[in-house]
Amino acid sequence: MEALELGFDSVMVDGSHLPFSDNILYTKYISLMAHRKNLLVEAELGRLSGTEDGLRVEDYEARLTDINQAQEFLDETGIDALAVCIGNVHGKYPESGPNLRLGLLKDLHALCSKKGVILVLHGASGLSAEVIKACIERGVRKFNVNTEVRKAYMDSLNSPKKDLVRVMASAKEAMIAVIKEKMHLFGSSGKA
Repeated sequence: MEALELGFDSVMVDGSHLPFSDNILYTKYISLMAHRKNLLVEAELGRLSGTEDGLRVEDYEARLTDINQAQEFLDETGIDALAVCIGNVHGKYPESGPNLRLGLLKDLHALCSKKGVILVLHGASGLSAEVIKACIERGVRKFNVNTEVRKAYMDSLNSPKKDLVRVMASAKEAMIAVIKEKMHLFGSSGKA
């Protein structure tokens, strides 16, 4: 609720840890409050495995987004963007690589496009350019790549070539380089 008062343009509502019916109620409530202030609302349906903000979701707790639940979720909540789980993970992918369900993504896009809802993919760090392009072709319009941005920052801090005065500036430049690269890959460069 505090974020609604701080002047943001959008909010992320994550009730994915809740039972489905509770996620709907929680998301619907926040969506109604946010829309009164003309904020866009992104919500998550399904549950990504991995680590985010110090919280770990084990593989056995992860849940792919269910297309039938997605229909009801969109109908009930009035959200503007839907973050889905199609096998994507927070943090690093296993050595075997990602195992994304692109068929499910295509079905979710068909559903979301009927409702005018933007499709979002959290856990996009480490996905190849080919996989990103396949996701874009199947309707993803927003990617979260926090792990890669944080890694660039930390790698820069650990580099012995940096002068102490330039450490923070260099770390920020490393993050900016990753963000520029990703914006180009996602097709969003120059569109703001």
